Amino acid sequence: MEQLIPLINRLHDAFSMVEGGSPLDLPQIVVVGSQSSGKSSVLEHIVGKDFLPRGSGIVTRRPLILQLNHIPTDDLKSIGNDKDSLNLDASWAEGLEWGEFLHKPEEKYYDFREIREEIARETDRITGKNKGISPMPISLKIYSPNVLNLTLVDLPGITKVPIGDQPKDIEIQIRRMIASYITKPNTVILAVSAANTDLTTSDALQLAREVDPDGKRTLGVITKLDLMDKGTDALDALTGKVVPLRLGYIGVVLRSQRDINESKTIAEAVKNERFFFANHATYKKVANRCGTQFLAQSLNKVIRRCIIF
Repeated sequence: MEQLIPLINRLHDAFSMVEGGSPLDLPQIVVVGSQSSGKSSVLEHIVGKDFLPRGSGIVTRRPLILQLNHIPTDDLKSIGNDKDSLNLDASWAEGLEWGEFLHKPEEKYYDFREIREEIARETDRITGKNKGISPMPISLKIYSPNVLNLTLVDLPGITKVPIGDQPKDIEIQIRRMIASYITKPNTVILAVSAANTDLTTSDALQLAREVDPDGKRTLGVITKLDLMDKGTDALDALTGKVVPLRLGYIGVVLRSQRDINESKTIAEAVKNERFFFANHATYKKVANRCGTQFLAQSLNKVIRRCIIF
């Protein structure tokens, strides 16, 4: 099974420059959510690194095909014996982790801040700096002992109001782009919605329902559980009583903007997330099925099932 995932990744690479993704129905996970749902933060928590551009408005303006590759500990040791020749920085102390872009095949990025900068540069190269979007994807591979083998596609967040020089039909363009990825039967839809909004009107779930009306290949993620008004909770949503999905829902607690401004690491945030679920009066009932670590494990299992069938 593990041998099949790299093969599928190579096929993704071969078709990565095709607008709308591969013409083949390759197993992949497509992340869908509104502009303010916390979609990018979910991806960063899964990877365990800050590597995505941040800012106001639409920040993800091209599809990002993100291949996560797990490095076994034994392989790390063999690489470590030659680490001096690799000219590694302090990231070695955290474990050997790096990224590679398909459009720069000869370069390895050990500093994840440089990965963020390269995503921004490559986005601007195609779309310009006027917040427009393009269906031409960026392909990024991340190698780490701290990730599970996954292929995810991050798409622009759904927005309804164009800003600056954006075209008036920006919402239609984004919805068309999302539809081109999620219509394929072997695509798992990761629908990200905020807990402090009405789940029945979630843009992500509405789009998913159009192509997956029975919810067979949609996994719901509910963010911002820690930001709900006191006296309210999202337990009914998490247990599928509001909008049922076959794959269910997973609740996560991510870093706030204040946390980011104060340079709180994702590792610290994950510890806080575990504490939140374990000690919350309501969510401790489902704590074993919540959190970004459980989400990554669930996605790995789901994509394996897609490969089998």
